[in-house]
Amino acid sequence: MKKKAAEPVSELFPPVPDMDHPDSGPDVPLALRMRPRNLDEVVGQDHLLGPGKLLRRTLQLDRWTSLIFYGPPGSGKTTLAQIISRATKARFVRVNAVTSNVSVLRSVMDQAVKLKQSQGRKTILFIDEIHRFNVAQQDVLMPDVESGNIVLIGATTHNPCFAINGPLLSRSLVFELRPLDERDLIRIVESAIRDEARGFGKLKIQIDPEALQHIAKSSAGDARRALNALEVGVLTTPQDPDGRIHFSAKVAEESCQRKIVYYDGTEDYHYDTASAFIKSMRGSDPDAAIYWLAKMLYAGEDPRFIIRRILIFSSEDIGNADPQAILLASAGMQAIEFVGMPEARIILGQLVTYMATAPKSKASYSAIESALEDIKTEKIEEVPDHLRDASYQGAERLQHGHHAPANSGYVPKSKKVSYYHPTDKGFEQEIRRRLKLT
Repeated sequence: MKKKAAEPVSELFPPVPDMDHPDSGPDVPLALRMRPRNLDEVVGQDHLLGPGKLLRRTLQLDRWTSLIFYGPPGSGKTTLAQIISRATKARFVRVNAVTSNVSVLRSVMDQAVKLKQSQGRKTILFIDEIHRFNVAQQDVLMPDVESGNIVLIGATTHNPCFAINGPLLSRSLVFELRPLDERDLIRIVESAIRDEARGFGKLKIQIDPEALQHIAKSSAGDARRALNALEVGVLTTPQDPDGRIHFSAKVAEESCQRKIVYYDGTEDYHYDTASAFIKSMRGSDPDAAIYWLAKMLYAGEDPRFIIRRILIFSSEDIGNADPQAILLASAGMQAIEFVGMPEARIILGQLVTYMATAPKSKASYSAIESALEDIKTEKIEEVPDHLRDASYQGAERLQHGHHAPANSGYVPKSKKVSYYHPTDKGFEQEIRRRLKLT
């Protein structure tokens, strides 16, 4: 009996649905054409990809464990997956959770088992938008992830602690990608302008610095948005008689569909606007405070900078007139980290209106400033014996911590201090009553 020929590998392991698009050709969007092909072309994410960092070492050694890429849109999650697909000797399969189902997953895992048994070759399964798989769909992956039949790489914009099953998450490393900063986005846009093979290097493009800055600010850390804005502007701006495309600030506004707000991130306009913001809250004008908040957010100010200002304000300018203010500011700081922009604007708006309308008192701030000035300029007082620590052996012999003599107080008799002067505003009225100042 004639022996049956072995099945070709291509038939034994048929292709699975793949959501990738070609990354070359005139009809392909610029953002796809400019997608980095290797680590050297990646801009940003140095905390993951810098020299000696774990993810870079893993990619260079091609030794993979299951992992999750977590970060905002346009930060490079899919790009890293594609770089891995080009660098690894393992079979790389990509599915998208939006268009895939359990049958697709089972097909991939069955093929992975056969490939491992027949060739000893691993399979890396990349699931884009893995948070869109429900609990049952994620559970299907567990046995093969645990047994090592597949190496799972998931990408998600949602917090993995809430979007990924606990057992699956515990078997994966989580790499958090950060929004690209403005310098990174400018580098990416400039690279696309120069690149003759994939970008606009064959065109004569003159882009104004203000236009570059506006694209970077308006893109909110998203490289895809920045490149899309560049592409729209270049393709819709007519050439001048010399064949040059002038990409002005006006073109940038139209391409981003966002008006330019002049706001330098580290210089005068930045600090002037922050000053107007603080003074509006101090002046108990919620409308003005909200206006300056809106300007900062629209111009791309880091919400962390804003919440730090609010946190300081809640203690320095409100203080004990409303002790809830600092608690709300602290809670707001945690909340904006958790939800991120754009929803963080809602939390900031609530905090700003509260701070602006709260009673104000600088009494606590003035107290610590006066005390520090005394420490700096006057004789440093020793701690009186009756206030010293008496918790160790021998303290009694030194007469430390004994009952205080009558009317001895809590500073030396020679030192007359009066630092804290509560006002009659808000809760400090109650503090005055407790101190018998009223």
